[in-house]
Amino acid sequence: MKLSHVCAALLTAGLLYSASSFAVPVVLDFEGAGNQAALQNFYNGGTDSQGHSGTNYGVTFGGSTLALIDADAGGDGNFANEPSPSTIFFFLTGASAVMNYAAGFDTGFSFYYTSSTRATVTVYDDIDGGGNVLATIDLIAQNTGNNCTGDPSGTFCNWDAIGVAFAGIAKSVDFGGTQNQTGYDNVTFGAATPCGPNGCSEVPEPASLALLGLGLAGLGFGRRKRA
Repeated sequence: MKLSHVCAALLTAGLLYSASSFAVPVVLDFEGAGNQAALQNFYNGGTDSQGHSGTNYGVTFGGSTLALIDADAGGDGNFANEPSPSTIFFFLTGASAVMNYAAGFDTGFSFYYTSSTRATVTVYDDIDGGGNVLATIDLIAQNTGNNCTGDPSGTFCNWDAIGVAFAGIAKSVDFGGTQNQTGYDNVTFGAATPCGPNGCSEVPEPASLALLGLGLAGLGFGRRKRA
């Protein structure tokens, strides 16, 4: 099964940077980005590949990084129970998706994820996944199982909060996984605990927060057609 109904062609985008910094934890929930749009400069004072723009945090994404909207909200996403309905990010090309924040952030990094395969997320002290590794988070396959009630439909229905504290200044994150099989949401800078559905003051259940990996099924998958 895949996260998305529609396969996307290879998308390319330059990685741009900002000189600002985060004083408090900031969450990227991807709401407002287009379905299957390359995120590109959506959070960098520009737009995604479909012309949508978000808050300017000075954050850029590589060309393989796509937004995906839940099918229940009119998109192609085969997922449910996402922490901030109805948009997440995933990738359809390459082995990972890279996020750059050239100004840097410290203290910690966290997010929610769903996946049908094992994956690794790596935090670096230089842009484009360069320099030294500051932290590594291993993910397990867990896209189905817990928390699979409530949302009308979607195979990728389990989301786990995960994060890591680190020393140093991070400037990029490489989100690993399998094409169309791993999805991410509520990416949080400056905290080892991700912001939840009710904001950055919410602390996820202890059983859901881990400093070492969780593996998932796949973000990109084909959903059953509705009658």
